[in-house]
Amino acid sequence: MTQAHIEGFGGRGGSGLRPALVVVDMTLGFTDPESPLACDLEGPVENIARLLEAAREAGIPVVFTTVAYKESDRLTAATFIEKVPALLTLEAGTRWAEIDPRIAPRETEPVLNKLFASGFFGTPLGALLTAAGVDTLIVTGASTSGCVRATAVDALQYGFRPIVPRGAVGDRNPDAHEANLYDIDLKYGDVVGVEDALGYLKGVAIE
Repeated sequence: MTQAHIEGFGGRGGSGLRPALVVVDMTLGFTDPESPLACDLEGPVENIARLLEAAREAGIPVVFTTVAYKESDRLTAATFIEKVPALLTLEAGTRWAEIDPRIAPRETEPVLNKLFASGFFGTPLGALLTAAGVDTLIVTGASTSGCVRATAVDALQYGFRPIVPRGAVGDRNPDAHEANLYDIDLKYGDVVGVEDALGYLKGVAIE
């Protein structure tokens, strides 16, 4: 990171022996330029595809999240929807809630639906990772300042080591993207290059 070091912050959390990869909200609602929620995610899509290939070769758990609202979900998520009305674009059953086909999940890879920012909140992600013996979570997807950050913070709080490959996450606002990567790296997890993450995965094999 280019920002000045702050004494006592920014240490390396490091990586464990049993990682998993989570792909946060890389749905057409965020990757398709025609969506009102779109981010510039062309670079992250390409890099996530590379990380998916490496994760699958290593045999580690791969999990996707999506955000999709049924009519019955509007009460639960009312305050979030009031704050960001464009979220209603992500109606359950529409193409906007579908994972971008360029990085489509395999049948064996769970797609967890969430109503709020964190991939952990209101989903079985924590239980899934614990059951698989995971100790490190590689967090990719969108957006850096929203659901990626929330997922990385919760990963730490649930006892996992968060790793965020900077080229595999994206945001609508470049300044917010950089500021949140800085915060994550300073306080919550390790922000690394995509090549570093790929090198880590090549050294991992989970039976």
